[in-house]
Amino acid sequence: MIELAFPWFLLLLPLPLLIRRYMSAVSGRRGGALKVYFFNEIVGLPHGVMSKTNRGRWRMITMLFVWAGLLFAASRPRWIGSPEEVETMGRDLMLAVDISGSMSIPDFKLNSNPTDRLTVVKKVANEFISRREGDRLGLILFGTRAFHVCPLTYDRATVQQILKDSEIGLAGMDTAIGDTIGLAAKRFRDRPLRSRVLILLTDGHNTTGNIEPVQALMLAKAMRMRIFTIGVAADKMIQLTKMGRREVDTSADLDEALLIKIAQETNGAYFRAKDTRELEKIYRTIDMLEPASGKITYLSPVKELFYFPLSLSLLLSFIIAFSRFIPMIILS
Repeated sequence: MIELAFPWFLLLLPLPLLIRRYMSAVSGRRGGALKVYFFNEIVGLPHGVMSKTNRGRWRMITMLFVWAGLLFAASRPRWIGSPEEVETMGRDLMLAVDISGSMSIPDFKLNSNPTDRLTVVKKVANEFISRREGDRLGLILFGTRAFHVCPLTYDRATVQQILKDSEIGLAGMDTAIGDTIGLAAKRFRDRPLRSRVLILLTDGHNTTGNIEPVQALMLAKAMRMRIFTIGVAADKMIQLTKMGRREVDTSADLDEALLIKIAQETNGAYFRAKDTRELEKIYRTIDMLEPASGKITYLSPVKELFYFPLSLSLLLSFIIAFSRFIPMIILS
């Protein structure tokens, strides 16, 4: 079925005719702006080529089609498909992923190759998102600042794509855990109490931000949010230097005490991922959370069609513009 989202735009269809009918034309007494020295040659052209009456009528009809096409495009025609049954789990999951500078440390492995933390998180979180059919998912990326890059939505593919496109340092090189929790609380404000779940993943400690983590924790508790925290960092990493191989502690910046406190006081849980396999197990554990009582919702697929009348109007506009040069081509 095709419907118009804004059908009232079509009320403007007769506007050009009304203007032509009730507004007087410009007086010819003002004199010409251009003197044509080859006027007699133009007059002598065959009647069919330069007929002012026919050409004016043709241009008027074409311009009316252009106007109608623009109005039809503005009215936003769209195809509405048959309703499809979607089972909603009644749960809102907000994913908060750390993209600060330390997420570039290559202390994880993917296919037996050393890989930076964010790349591994993208892969594992992408699989987690795929399994959350029926949930509304949102995404926060944080570093020096926290950005709500994807609102809560059933469109899992969009969440996956935005996470895939994220880059280390895009939100700054520091870590604002307090601001991230505060931003999530703000987005959950109008959502049902029993479905406010935040999964916060980080590899560091709070180093910046306008809200201290303790203040953000109080806000989260008041909002009855459940927060699951994930600490991402291997215990040790082998680095090759000019002096040979040396062992480096890569988990020194991870504030596990804060993450445990946040999880415990919000009835969530804290998890520590030291490698890719542990991170996969963590997301599968969270994946098995009991969903809130859901319901069946019927959603209809929508396909926008406005570009068809818009393209037609643009094409006719080009034809009108080009038609001005036809007499000049003939004369040449």
